[in-house]
Amino acid sequence: MELQAESAAVEATGQATAEARARANAAEIEGEAQVTQSKLASEAQRIKTEAELKQKIANQEAEIAHLKSLNTLEIAKAKDLAVIEAKKFADVVSSIGADTICSMAQAGPEMQAKLLQGLGLQGYMITDGNSPINLFNTAQGLLGGLSPQQ
Repeated sequence: MELQAESAAVEATGQATAEARARANAAEIEGEAQVTQSKLASEAQRIKTEAELKQKIANQEAEIAHLKSLNTLEIAKAKDLAVIEAKKFADVVSSIGADTICSMAQAGPEMQAKLLQGLGLQGYMITDGNSPINLFNTAQGLLGGLSPQQ
């Protein structure tokens, strides 16, 4: 009986030890699997974040290139318009002639207005630089000659 009891005790102890080792091994394997899964999840998140960052950088670089192109086109347009305006002015001045410009500068305001209208110019004011310009009277003329009393 004693041997059977001892044998049963040894068997129970062996079985408990084996079960404890099995649970410990299972827990260790499960822990390692969770660590590996966490590492893989963090690597996947890093890859995803890097891809999003690269996409944002590419979008910003494309936008910058587009804006540079638009600015270049705008500058070219402004230069072309300036050249056209300068040529137009030079053509008008050459078609008028130096003598006519001199006569316009010496002529009265009514004659200047008529000459400018005949040339199709609007918004120009010619003065010899010696006589002051009365802007109040000029504004009155622009408004159609309305006097302050009206």
